[in-house]
This record gives sequence, structure tokens and C-alpha cells, in this order.
Amino acid sequence: MFKPWELYLGLRYTRAKRRNHFISFISGASMLGITLGIVALIVVLSVMNGFHKEIRERILAMTSHATIAAVQGGLKNWRRVMERAEANAEVVGAAPYVEIQGMLVNGGQVSGALVRGIEPGEEGRVSEVVKVIRRGSITDLVPGRFRIILGKELALVLGVGVGDKVTLVTPQVSSTPIGLMPRLKRFTVSGLFEAGMSDYDRNLALIHIADAQRLMRLGGAVTGVRLKLRDPMQAPRITRELALSLGGYYRVGDWTMQHRNFFRALRNEKRMMAMILFLIVAVAAFNIVSTLVMVVTDKEADIAILRTLGASPRSIMGVFVVQGTAIGLVGSILGVILGVILALNVEPVVAWIEGLFHIHFLDPDLYYISELPSDVHWQDVTLIGLSAFVISLLATLYPAWRASRVQPAEALRYE
Repeated sequence: MFKPWELYLGLRYTRAKRRNHFISFISGASMLGITLGIVALIVVLSVMNGFHKEIRERILAMTSHATIAAVQGGLKNWRRVMERAEANAEVVGAAPYVEIQGMLVNGGQVSGALVRGIEPGEEGRVSEVVKVIRRGSITDLVPGRFRIILGKELALVLGVGVGDKVTLVTPQVSSTPIGLMPRLKRFTVSGLFEAGMSDYDRNLALIHIADAQRLMRLGGAVTGVRLKLRDPMQAPRITRELALSLGGYYRVGDWTMQHRNFFRALRNEKRMMAMILFLIVAVAAFNIVSTLVMVVTDKEADIAILRTLGASPRSIMGVFVVQGTAIGLVGSILGVILGVILALNVEPVVAWIEGLFHIHFLDPDLYYISELPSDVHWQDVTLIGLSAFVISLLATLYPAWRASRVQPAEALRYE
């Protein structure tokens, strides 16, 4: 579309000359606006991706990637289910569990909790709870000793520490001479864990699976089998395959189902933030319109002379498209380069700012994640850069079209 003289003239108009210093300043401001908008967009989305990744990893460290449970009652043939599940190449670990919804009581302190019966020797195959135990050990859970490991926040709410007693109240009832009574059992706190997620630190407690079976009167049955997968992102597909391969009737679930609303909210938040921040790029891109309109007005006489020398309206339009495209292209390239550099080094930059002003953006006493993690997604970077460039290109069309409509006779009437 463009001849060499059109390219040369369009690029020349982007530089300051005698009469158009202000226009060139507006061009530079538009370019700077596009650059800053892209930098802000890349950095903010990378930080949001970093937070999402950190939260996802903490959730996956404590929860199972997939579960297989009986449709009703306990799962009696859980050993066969484990063998069938581990035969799948995507399953790297399996362990039985018993789940109890109950209340933990210490004097006047009461808190609801999810009590999970686990096999200490097998738990490390499906979760990383062993790595987050701050006091005590997973091996302290011995069958028949009725010991319990609490989340750090749950222990604070109950006001207990290692060695103290808590009472577990289950929803099942027992018949006694004075009527039906909820089933109670005293446990000794043998450890505390800190996963860095309120859902677990505040609501989860661990006991030995044999104690849980005895308390729930399950005999040799369990609630279900927890699985660890080679690729957690493929959990929905793998759970469907397992459901078909097991035969019979089972309730099969995965971690994406358990936290579906939470991750959907995170995706919506990221999408809305991207749309809001992209308005910065859009405003800067549309400044190109005002820049080119001013250039067209300033260069009407030059355009008329070019027309009289034989330049076609299409060629005139090409000159101003080149100018606007150059502004958008340079701004987009600079924005992508600076944005990626800053996103990859956001933690040391934030640490430097915190040290310079003696402040802390994320107080560890208030936030589980006290650092600013960053995870650059190159597809996001590519989409941002291309979108900014396309908007810049579209912003050149109207001023360029207007320039092509300049009539030589009208423009040169008063020259």
C-alpha cells in the first residue's frame, strides 16, 4: 500500500520541525501514554496471575486432586478402588480418608471443624500437610491414642496448644438412659499445622483414620479415597476416565469442583481489571486521533501541493497511517519490553521501594501472602501488545481519511 516516499514522509512528520513542536509533543505524549498503559496492564495482570498461582498451589498442597467415595454410607471396597485408580498412569498417589463434620469444644470455646481421618504413612502421597506441620509430627497420630492435629487459627480460636485436650462432638447420636445424646470424644492436641490458607488453618483438624472409623462406627469402611494426579489441571478429564473405568456406582469429584466458585471469581476479577486498565491504553491510542487531526490541519497546504503533483488520495491517506502506526508501534514495543522487565523483577523493585520509604505493603501479620508474586503469561503479553497496536492503527483511519479528502483548490485559496 505504501511507496517509499509515503513511508519517509509519514515518519518525518513524527519528528519535531520548525512549526510543529506542539504537535510533536502531543505525538510523544500519545506514545508515552500507550507505553505506560501497557506497562501497567502487564505488571498488574502478572501480579494477579502470581497471586492466583500462589493460592492454587496452597490449595493443592492441602486438598486432594480427586476423590472417590461411595454414593451412600461408607466405602467398603476401598482397597480395590485404590488399586484400580493407581492403575491409571495419571494417578501418582492414593490414600483412604474418613471425613467428619463436627464441633470442637474447649471449655466455653466452640468451633465447627472438618475433622479428617488419615493414614499417617499414606497421607504424604496425596497432600503436603507433612511439610506445613509447625509443631509435632504426623507420626504422633497413633491408633487408639485419640490424638489430633489442629490448624493454627483453629487452635487459637479454641485457646489450646500442644498437650491440651479438646472434645469432638459429632452429629451422630447414641442412645443413653437419659435419651439420645450426641457422640463425644476427648482428643489430645499433638500438633499444629499452618497451611497459609484460612479455609484450612481455621477449619481443618487431622486424626488417625482408625480413630475416625471407630468414632463413626464404620468398621473397616472409609468415607472415600483421595488421589494425587500427575497434572492437577487435567483433573476433570481424569476423574471422568476413572468414573468410567471403576464400574459400579461411586461419587467422583475433583478439586476444581470443590473450589469452582472461588476460581471463577478470581477469573472474573482478572477479566474486569484487564478491561479497566485497558482503558488507559485506549485513551492514549485515541490521542493519536487528535494528534493526526492537528497534523492534517497544519499540513493542508503541503497535502494540496502533493495532490497537484499527482499524489492520489490513497497515497495521502497512507502518509498519515504511517505516522499513526509508527506512534502506536513504538509505544507498544516499548510498553511490552518495559512491562515484561518490570513484571519479572517486581519483587526486588517492591522490596527496594519498601526499604526506601520504610513501609510494608503486605503486613505478614495481616496477610497470608506477604510478598508480591509475579507470574508472566506470555499469551497475556502478546494479546496486550497486539490489542494496543490494533487500537492505535484503527485510531489513524479517520484522520488519514480526512487528509485524503483535502481539496487542493480550497487548501491553496489563501496561500
